Amino acid sequence: MQSNNPCDWLQASAVQVMGIVNVTPDSFSDGGRFHQRDAALRHAQQMLSDGAAIIDVGGESTRPGAEPVSVQQELDRVVPVIEVLLQETAAIVSVDTSTPEVIHEAARLGAHLINDVRALQREGALQAAADTDMAICLMHMQGEPQTMQQSPNYACVVTEVADFLCERVVACESAGISRDRMLLDPGFGFGKTTRHNYELLQRLDELQQTVQLPLLTGLSRKRMIGAVTGQAVADQRVVGSAAGALLCAMKGARVLRVHDVRATVDALAVWQASEQPAQYDD
Repeated sequence: MQSNNPCDWLQASAVQVMGIVNVTPDSFSDGGRFHQRDAALRHAQQMLSDGAAIIDVGGESTRPGAEPVSVQQELDRVVPVIEVLLQETAAIVSVDTSTPEVIHEAARLGAHLINDVRALQREGALQAAADTDMAICLMHMQGEPQTMQQSPNYACVVTEVADFLCERVVACESAGISRDRMLLDPGFGFGKTTRHNYELLQRLDELQQTVQLPLLTGLSRKRMIGAVTGQAVADQRVVGSAAGALLCAMKGARVLRVHDVRATVDALAVWQASEQPAQYDD
């Protein structure tokens, strides 16, 4: 059973895997296969069996070019899934949202994490988060989903991402949200070219040292993986995604947001064995 404190899990020293449950009909990676409650629950249960500790539920697509949904649509999509996950599993439940009303409802149900691609910049979101005791993940995005990939531009992507995240941490602290509730996400694929994404990956440890907070990373099945592997179809990017997730962990990421839990957990197991070979004596 989970602790009554929604932020206790942030104190874990091990890298944790977050499985993605998109309850949207237009997900870029799974074509909306899991937007019904029962299908979403089965998918989450499989990911937990495969080694995920966290399940991230999202009801608004943030793929490039995605259109926003109404508050009621988002509530209708995510609330039944959050509710059943909290009732039927021992998962740490995250809600992928920027919407104040969804934040409040997820908190009322007992969810553990607000995962916001807009870093609580939507009107009312910062106060909504401050009203809860949930953990919060603040992500960097240049622009909005509808336009973010049209012409991403940075003088130095690592510096600008770090500066933005630090500014949002200060804003959260000013609203009464303590640092021990926060995770930060550099936002792979959100307003960034392939080069920007790989510069961030290359210097992820430097970014973590600058922001001085735990990092959550999500590059699973994204175009940055297809660009270097030649895999045009999202669900054929499993190996590349697992490699990317492993590199993130090796460079200090604490939470890996992924579609392919089993592949990621296996990759982590091999790395961790190489770090502690003495535990294997066969």
